[in-house]
Amino acid sequence: MNVVELQKKLIAAARVNPPGQGVPYAFERRIMTRLAGERMADRWALWARALWRVALPSLAAAVVLSIWTYTSGAGRGPEISLARDLESTVYAVVDAPAETR
Repeated sequence: MNVVELQKKLIAAARVNPPGQGVPYAFERRIMTRLAGERMADRWALWARALWRVALPSLAAAVVLSIWTYTSGAGRGPEISLARDLESTVYAVVDAPAETR
């Protein structure tokens, strides 16, 4: 659609139908008061509210998982020492007998 033609039609329609003079008393003041009364949404407040709502369920999940890990049998099997395995791997080259040519 041609924007210029549309603009001309809208201006012609506005000239044929002028705005009414029946504006309610103190209309502007009421609108401005209503706009001033509405607060802008604070993003940080929304984040804070959401985080506080999930704090207790997160804490409960951490406690339940901690209890489950503690009672699941950790430490009942053979002890696996990752430090000992790392040490034996690192010093394997040093401890190996020298090869002769």
